[in-house]
Amino acid sequence: MPTSSPALTPREQLDAPEAGRVALKFFFNLMEHWGCNAEQQRTLLGGVGNTTFYKYKHLPNIRLPHDTLERISYLMGIHKALSIIFSNSRERAYDWVSSPNTAAPFNGKTALDYMLAGRVVDIADVRRYLDGVRG
Repeated sequence: MPTSSPALTPREQLDAPEAGRVALKFFFNLMEHWGCNAEQQRTLLGGVGNTTFYKYKHLPNIRLPHDTLERISYLMGIHKALSIIFSNSRERAYDWVSSPNTAAPFNGKTALDYMLAGRVVDIADVRRYLDGVRG
């Protein structure tokens, strides 16, 4: 009689190496759509070094640091919100991050420039802004 393994808790699921690979795959696909260069990508990942960055590009099964997962999670939320807001134009959803925005907190900068300040809270601010717009 086979025994079933206990279900993983949400925390254990996030700590699983497969979760890191999936998160990185999403991240690099999004970065391609946003047109971000390697330096911008490294900043959005939390300022990772070149060696780590290029290791990540190979999409390994890896346990990502909590900070990195948090950043990618916010980017997923940004992508989802933009996909909803611009449901009639995928291209506009991808272009939005590179378009100047007069709304606070951007004050004429692009959302990407705002996020490239490098702090996780800057990425979270963009997510919160879009959640507010989306309603």
